[in-house]
Amino acid sequence: TGRPKAVHPHRTIVLPAIAIVWSLSLALPSPASAFCPPVVVRPSTRHQLHRQQSINMAVDLSDVHSPRDVYSMEGWATQYGMQKADGVELYPTDDDNGSGGSDYSFMTTTSPIAVGQTIVFVPSNIVINSATIRQEYGGALQQAEEAIMNSVSKVSQGGDNEISLFYLFIKILLEYELGQNSPYHPWLQSLPRQFYNGVSMTRACFNCLPPYAGWLTSNERLAYSHFARALRNTRDVTFYLPLSEETMYNDDVLKWAYNVALTRHVESWQSNEEGYVKVIGPMADMINHSSEPNCKIGVDYEGNVNVIASCDISPGSPLTMSLGDPTNPTPIFAQYGFLPRDCATIFCKAMHLEKRIQELGYGFSELLFSTETGEIAPKVWDVFLYDLLLKSDPTGAAQHFYMACMNDDEVIKEQYHGEYFAYTLDALKTHVYSIMSDAENLTMKAQTYDLNTHPRVPVIVAHNQLVSQTFAITAALLEQMG
Repeated sequence: TGRPKAVHPHRTIVLPAIAIVWSLSLALPSPASAFCPPVVVRPSTRHQLHRQQSINMAVDLSDVHSPRDVYSMEGWATQYGMQKADGVELYPTDDDNGSGGSDYSFMTTTSPIAVGQTIVFVPSNIVINSATIRQEYGGALQQAEEAIMNSVSKVSQGGDNEISLFYLFIKILLEYELGQNSPYHPWLQSLPRQFYNGVSMTRACFNCLPPYAGWLTSNERLAYSHFARALRNTRDVTFYLPLSEETMYNDDVLKWAYNVALTRHVESWQSNEEGYVKVIGPMADMINHSSEPNCKIGVDYEGNVNVIASCDISPGSPLTMSLGDPTNPTPIFAQYGFLPRDCATIFCKAMHLEKRIQELGYGFSELLFSTETGEIAPKVWDVFLYDLLLKSDPTGAAQHFYMACMNDDEVIKEQYHGEYFAYTLDALKTHVYSIMSDAENLTMKAQTYDLNTHPRVPVIVAHNQLVSQTFAITAALLEQMG
């Protein structure tokens, strides 16, 4: 295959299928002990080391092109009890992953895998679990929790969800500061140094994106700023946590740790007072995204992370999972910093009609254009027609059409669409051509930037070109209609 071979020998075994909990589902007891992972000390209790001794920043974040040592990580995880099915291999690659960068790894299998088979087992002793971290440091960070809850409540309803992410963020910072003294050092060395998502973008980047993508990416950056501010404003935090002020006020380090937590966790339900928790399973976090995934990741009652085949997998296939809604690639672009190559649809970008979308109770994932045919989802037509009716007859036709949408009365809706088709068509054409023009101009603007200071330009350009190409196909379809 021409791919590099693993330099760290490790034992591979055939793993039986086990009972697990999928992300966002209720956990069931798991016979994970049948794997008999070695008994080791949980790598979370070494912070008695003197701080000056531990500030050996072995992860060099200044060199974004530093190679990721995924094989040492695999050997380390195996020593702690990680197990994988026969034929499962981990590879770094220099191929472009669609994000504008080439620094990523993937897992594949050289042997057939049956649906329901356990592919990777990561024991709880090396799983980074937000609930465990919160139990260890929660008292010291209560003020930070309150600050995050207050900040998040102003823009969303996800306060508890953000707190779980905050504790992963703290854990990664603590292990980073320990440098080579951290037992997680091999895992940290396997991680990317540079990210391409909204957190890492600048105002100049946001200014080169269409409104919907700009809104999502800037929200990711805003969420990070809440975390950094909450940590820095917590009184006596360095007294309770072995975290230096040098690290706390290094924005590059904080942003990196936050991105690691944001892009590598999965969420799971624990049937106790913790509720939903976020976990990172070293080795399992190397599985990449697909709109047609063949794996699911879950967490059992004992806190072990399990990767399970969700379908039969043929030899030579990459192992993939879903990182988000396959119908709308822009949220994945904003959070993870890459553009899925296999997306079949994109959001219609009608952010100027967001109020109408909310009034009709529609979601962005329902308002789509096909990337291959340009086909327009029926609810897009609804939104544009509803806006036109509100402007022309708000108490009569608009209210009647609104009730038809609420009651799923397709007969009444079709009557209105037939009567006002020419007007709706014209409004859609105006919107589509406007977005096409904006995307093309934004792409040209992005291409004037220096890649050395704006390394996210390639993924921004890829996103804008996908928008331009899809909307051009849609425009041609609209022209055929009249």
